[in-house]
Amino acid sequence: MAFFIIQATSMQPEHPSPRTVQRIVLIGFMGAGKSTIGPILAERLGWRFVDADQKLESEAGATIADLFSTLGEAAFRRKEAGVVARLCATTSTVVALGGGAIETESTRTLLSKCSDTCVVFLQAPLDVLIARCEQQPNAAIRPVLRQREALEQRFHARLPHYQSAHLTISTEDLEPGSVADKILHRLLESSCAIPLYQKAITI
Repeated sequence: MAFFIIQATSMQPEHPSPRTVQRIVLIGFMGAGKSTIGPILAERLGWRFVDADQKLESEAGATIADLFSTLGEAAFRRKEAGVVARLCATTSTVVALGGGAIETESTRTLLSKCSDTCVVFLQAPLDVLIARCEQQPNAAIRPVLRQREALEQRFHARLPHYQSAHLTISTEDLEPGSVADKILHRLLESSCAIPLYQKAITI
């Protein structure tokens, strides 16, 4: 195993001391590519990947849509926040958060206070994100894609929270593997120690 350097910005103190990052949390709107890029990044690092939505579904025995419908948004977000908190106690993990998880204040506070966590915002214009979602197999059963005005409002409401991430990576016009490599290069250029397995050294 080797140690390299990774950056954090707005979620850190202005003059941070060197720290070891034990997990990377991917955030972004639907279509950002969190669940696609996450496994690739984890493989590059020799870490494990966990999709927070899939973890929640597995624990609850129900889909995200069903949980949201039966519990209501407030109760759903509390359940989601509990899953995120448990994942933030793991090490050597890449975590993909649901698009709305960052709206929960306790989740934002947790991410900002976890000194061994690097939060990465996967950024793309809204029209690009929608186009990606429309190409997904479940697009026909996502009515939110037809509610463009509400979708745009939700996107802009979440954007300041996304932008508070340690790293912002533009994904427009990039293949998932290229985005993972871009994240790694940004990590290598910055200022916190991260353990990488030997196969990641040449990235």
